[in-house]
Amino acid sequence: MSYPNHSSPTSFTLTGIPGLEDAQFWIAFPFCTMYFMAVLGNITLLLVIRMDPSLHLPMFYFLSMLAAIDLVLTTSTMPKLLSIFWFRSHEINFEGCVAQMFFIHSFSTVESGVLLTMALDRYLAICKPLRYSAILTGRTIAKLGLAAAVRGIAIVTPLMCMVTSLSYCGPRVIRHSYCEHMSVVKLACGNTRPNSIYGITAATVVVGSDSILIAVSYMLILREVIGLSSREARLKSFGTCGSHVGVILLFYTPGLFSFYTQRWGQSIPAHLHILMADLYLLVPPMLNPLIYGMRTKAIRERVLSLLWQ
Repeated sequence: MSYPNHSSPTSFTLTGIPGLEDAQFWIAFPFCTMYFMAVLGNITLLLVIRMDPSLHLPMFYFLSMLAAIDLVLTTSTMPKLLSIFWFRSHEINFEGCVAQMFFIHSFSTVESGVLLTMALDRYLAICKPLRYSAILTGRTIAKLGLAAAVRGIAIVTPLMCMVTSLSYCGPRVIRHSYCEHMSVVKLACGNTRPNSIYGITAATVVVGSDSILIAVSYMLILREVIGLSSREARLKSFGTCGSHVGVILLFYTPGLFSFYTQRWGQSIPAHLHILMADLYLLVPPMLNPLIYGMRTKAIRERVLSLLWQ
């Protein structure tokens, strides 16, 4: 079959998980359960923080941002993924594919920025407690959130412009469950090297700079916590920071695995790579509310009081 050479194809076909097509119907059930838990958990978190004045603090405002971002990430992919698995609805139009790609990559970048601000929050709370309230005012929190959002959109928008300017003159089957940048670029004709270089550079700079700054902040926190005279204070600080570190690892580890194997992991089975990429957008949004809900007494008590009313 031949295809006309034009830069804006009508649609693409998403395969789902290559090699596991026969099992996708059953895989969809745990995926749907995790998606439901992610949506319910993050909406609950947002409502609880909004309703309880005692939670109107910087840490919880940043947590609200994280919950909102996770809702966008999961909802931009899971409904279409489930329709592929259950109803064999493989086709996605070009505009929808670009929109999905934009939301995935831009909000992943925004989430990285929010995790960095949360590390800053913990650093100030533990290392500069007397200046904490003076530094993290409502205006400062809004500026930090806006900066994370603007950075994410500014970095990803040129990537989307580059994708839409490419010509797609061959088969339009995306061997993935959703529209990931390199999966789409591989279907283009002509020179796609600028897309690859920009994508790799942007991801490496964002993740590299954010993870280094987060690591530095936690090294400073660890040094401060070890010096605390009270054992109870040390345990409380370790507990709070441990939750945040767990969330960071949940976000960065599968994300980096998925990103780099898409480019250089030809020896890794396709179904393993795609499964990891799917779980990257599902497991952290599902676990983040559970981790913070269980570890934060105020949130836990507020949720329990709502359940038993």
